[in-house]
Amino acid sequence: MNRPTVEVADIFRAKGDSFIDRNQNRISYQQLKVMRAITSCRTAALGGHIDRCTRCGHQAISFNSCRNRHCPKCQTQARERWLEQRERELLATSYFHVVFTLPGELSALVLQNQRLLYDLLFRTVAATLLGVAADPKHLGAEIGFFGILHTWGQNLLHHPHIHCAIPAGGLSPDRANWIRPRHCFFLPVKVLSRVFRGKFVAGLKRAFRRHRLSLAGKLRHLAEPKIFAAFLRTLFRKDWVVYAKPAFGGPTRVLRYLGRYTHRVAISNHRLLAFDGKRVTFRWRDYAHGNKQREMTVDAEEFIRRFLLHVLPRGFVRIRSFGFLANCHRKALLTECRRLLATPEPAPEQSTIRDGATWSCPACQGSMRVVERLTAMDISSAARQCLAVDSS
Repeated sequence: MNRPTVEVADIFRAKGDSFIDRNQNRISYQQLKVMRAITSCRTAALGGHIDRCTRCGHQAISFNSCRNRHCPKCQTQARERWLEQRERELLATSYFHVVFTLPGELSALVLQNQRLLYDLLFRTVAATLLGVAADPKHLGAEIGFFGILHTWGQNLLHHPHIHCAIPAGGLSPDRANWIRPRHCFFLPVKVLSRVFRGKFVAGLKRAFRRHRLSLAGKLRHLAEPKIFAAFLRTLFRKDWVVYAKPAFGGPTRVLRYLGRYTHRVAISNHRLLAFDGKRVTFRWRDYAHGNKQREMTVDAEEFIRRFLLHVLPRGFVRIRSFGFLANCHRKALLTECRRLLATPEPAPEQSTIRDGATWSCPACQGSMRVVERLTAMDISSAARQCLAVDSS
């Protein structure tokens, strides 16, 4: 893939300081940390290493990555490692993709209480899927799945939702049989929507009673119990969106599909089209109008504001497993699932991610390997040394 003409880092370098000056009272330390990481990523500021070709001896300096999970340039290896681990856990059955979305009316409340309400969203989605699946009227089985939190829409506005990948079926209550879904849609979407809404609103009520919700600024009026109760009643006036995609194929297709969702950031550099120093133009898909691809131009500081909406709280886990895939009993129950599905145990774990080899030599396509680590202060002298070696 070609290098993008514009990167998020370019916009941060050009307009980041003015954005920070204008929003000193509203920008968090975590958001500042993300901005600094993205701006410094793969530059001399983070140090680097000298790579040497094992075939022709060509040398070059590579700058270190920031490894921040919000950085558009640092997710490829993390994604590959995660998919490699999940490959060993896939079962010989089809999988369903179900998406749970919070309504826009909750956006301001969620942004003031991100850690609390994103965690509530995960717990509510898990309780909804596990509860409905356990009901004999629907499936009557213990299912396993993992969920991936996304907080953005294609236009970079706040749009929290969780993508779930679910094997088609589950363990019987006595764990003696594998129960397959009776219907092509796995679980009824309307039932999931109502249960999801009820459980999330109940969680909001508990958080309010326990005084755990932050209600500042434009939300200060919700601190009054009667007004908060009236606000919650408005959430029942429409159905909440739960979208179930048709089952996709076996394990290989599942991995390819999930690779598009697991380690995404709010916007990739390749969606950026132009930046003239004042305005940013990027591609987006208009799902409300036939999934058409469109272009959007916004002020650079508005672009930064939207990007920072999706910075997660420090240490927040955005990919979680539940049911028979939960960490506490995953190994034992996966073995049982494979036995019931007549699936062989996976081969011993062996990473396919190269260790030490970083990239291909531009001169002979040999393997470039790290031969020396550099601090930021070493970079300039190392650059002169590499130039001298290549010119000799």
